[in-house]
Amino acid sequence: MSFADYDLVKYLANIVDILLVWFVIYKAMGYIRGTKAVQLLKGIFVILIIKFTSDVFGLNTLGWIMEQAITWGFLAIIIIFQPEFRRALEQLGRGRLFSRSAATEEENEEKMVESIIKATDYMAKRRIGALISIERETGMGDYIETGIQLDSKISSELLINIFIPNTPLHDGAVVIQKGHVAAAACYLPLSESPFISKELGTRHRAALGISEVTDSVTVIVSEETGNISLTKNAELYRDVSMEQLTELLQNELMSSTKINGTTSTRWNWRVKKNG
Repeated sequence: MSFADYDLVKYLANIVDILLVWFVIYKAMGYIRGTKAVQLLKGIFVILIIKFTSDVFGLNTLGWIMEQAITWGFLAIIIIFQPEFRRALEQLGRGRLFSRSAATEEENEEKMVESIIKATDYMAKRRIGALISIERETGMGDYIETGIQLDSKISSELLINIFIPNTPLHDGAVVIQKGHVAAAACYLPLSESPFISKELGTRHRAALGISEVTDSVTVIVSEETGNISLTKNAELYRDVSMEQLTELLQNELMSSTKINGTTSTRWNWRVKKNG
């Protein structure tokens, strides 16, 4: 092998090395998205910025404090987030941390949509009030922590049981995260919009409120009328039919539908917005 060939192999190895590092970082960020670890990372960046600023301007005391925080902070992180590290290592041992087939993802999305539709239809016919919020890109970890954490596989039977009147978990919202029922009896922020109809209650205000601060899709079943409503992107759509609900959830939550570009706006002009 000539010297030029050796340099080329070394150059390609460096490129592969960089790509692998970026791949690991990307997967790690996807794993912690929507968890408390995101806030931790923000805190670490703030400490690093303060440390850099103190070094530049010669703030020795502040720099020493930040250096101690960095030195002992990593040990504290390992202790505090020990369950998360253990879960990640377990998934790595099963070969599931960095591998997830598209077929499995699509199957889970289809089951989630089917379960929500079936449960909503059942509760609407019996006028059982319900509030179901589905997380998308924006993490809802802060709202999950306000409720009773379940981390259960989604099913229509579970959703129906949660909202049966006079049960411990029926009051509040169910938050679905990554195809699982993350928590029940969650508190969602109420919208302060003056354009909401006075006949709408707390469930609708909470559904609209969460749609104003996240990109979630939220389904509401009215306890008084049994009507189905839906919020997304700070818009409230009232009296949605089961056909419209099915079409929207498939378009918004199933990646295969998004990729195929079958999103339809037919349901938009058939429902009432806000008031």
